[in-house]
Amino acid sequence: MYLCIKDQIQNLNIVIGCTVGCDYCYARNNVRRFHTIEDFSNPQFFESKLRLFDNKIPHNFLLTGMSDLAGWKKEWIDMVFEKIRQNPQHQFLFLSKRPDLLNIETDLQNAWFGVTVTRNSELWRIDALKQNVKAKKYHVTFEPLFDEPKNPNLDGIDWVVIGTMTGTQKNKVHTLPSWANNIKDVASAKNIPVFFKEDLVPIMGEENMVQQLPQQFLDVLKVQYATKNK
Repeated sequence: MYLCIKDQIQNLNIVIGCTVGCDYCYARNNVRRFHTIEDFSNPQFFESKLRLFDNKIPHNFLLTGMSDLAGWKKEWIDMVFEKIRQNPQHQFLFLSKRPDLLNIETDLQNAWFGVTVTRNSELWRIDALKQNVKAKKYHVTFEPLFDEPKNPNLDGIDWVVIGTMTGTQKNKVHTLPSWANNIKDVASAKNIPVFFKEDLVPIMGEENMVQQLPQQFLDVLKVQYATKNK
């Protein structure tokens, strides 16, 4: 049986909007459909959602499901980091496609900073992340993949996620099994946990699904499960 990543990591969209402009962006389409904000290219900060960080039951939270960390204002980052520091029971994840625009230094133990890589020509993002974000934990998401990222430098990376394009876009490009397996092999050689997203099941076959989570995430889920089943 395979896992759905949204059951392991919950979206907490404290910022909505992004300036990157990917043509396959599901978040922009959702905003247009539900009119969450007026202009997706003008990110908006929902400060009232900071109270959700105070949940005493541990969670793994993705904070950039509908934004890019590079589009956050410094004052937003400062407020969010302070709340993260006050809530060590959670793990918090960030993603960016423009790590070259970031300038962050933090000693937060429960904040994970990552980049999205969609093709071989974007592998520079991994090194830029480590150069521009001085942090304790790093991760990389390879999704959607338009070609094979060859021999990614995963030194210092703590988690790797691999997926494929979803939705109803024309000219959809699917991740090839060889691409996913080659990235997995590079990560596994460095003892980095790898998670194949559930959308890869039709491509990889359920028997070939690799779904590993960092121990910190597993610890959160263990407490969640115990709390729900008291």
